[in-house]
Amino acid sequence: MNLKGPVFRPFLFFGVLTIFVSSFIKCFMIEITDVSKSYKEGLTKRRVQALSGLSLHVESGEVFGFLGPNGAGKSTTIKILVNLVYPDQGNVSLFGQAPGGKDVQSRIGYLPENPYFYDYLSAEELLLFAGSACGMDRVSIKKRSKELFELVDLAASSRRPLRTYSKGMVQRAGLAAALVHDPDLVILDEPMSGLDPIGRKMVGDIILSLKKMGKTVFFSSHILTDIERFSDRIGILAKGELRLVGSLSELVTNGSSLEDLFLTKVVDVAEAQE
Repeated sequence: MNLKGPVFRPFLFFGVLTIFVSSFIKCFMIEITDVSKSYKEGLTKRRVQALSGLSLHVESGEVFGFLGPNGAGKSTTIKILVNLVYPDQGNVSLFGQAPGGKDVQSRIGYLPENPYFYDYLSAEELLLFAGSACGMDRVSIKKRSKELFELVDLAASSRRPLRTYSKGMVQRAGLAAALVHDPDLVILDEPMSGLDPIGRKMVGDIILSLKKMGKTVFFSSHILTDIERFSDRIGILAKGELRLVGSLSELVTNGSSLEDLFLTKVVDVAEAQE
């Protein structure tokens, strides 16, 4: 059969064209488009707007710092990303797919702001549960757990019940659980919360090591120094609105600081809503 004959030439042309165009279409690890979310609050069921028309993207291998004051909508955004909350409007995709799919969920590691686990479990049992939920076998989980407990400094206490842990130790156990299946995308909601300076440095070093491994990290924080140290790009959220997004080198210019930029954007929103 002559695949170069006149009958097949149009098919060959469109096949080559499709490959050519696809090479220029970038599939973001995270893509959020015009997302809004509101909640009913209190006995009066008054609507509170948590997010308003949020749009941003995160590229593969990038560390994205999501910065904002308390109540800005950071946790709501993250809950939408991991499919715990549904937006009122807009679209969200991870790896070019809807966030609720099994294939997508198996490629995500998630640490909530205040992790709560069954406190009668040990850290070893927690990681066994987390790894099994992601389809890992017991041998692989045991090997990976040993590496992670060394990494988060819980090797000596991994068999103790979680109820005997401090808040910082629970945070580190949660981080190990989020990483047990070696995810491509790691989503961390205030990962430094409750940690002492040594614990904060440890988590920061883990974020940097994930970046070196080519992983994508999306983390929220209201601590400016953490954002400055780890992020390739940042987004500033205030009152549910994305006020600014870009790299630090693009955003912080002319001798200004991230603190100046952050305060300006947050104050601008507060004044506009008065």
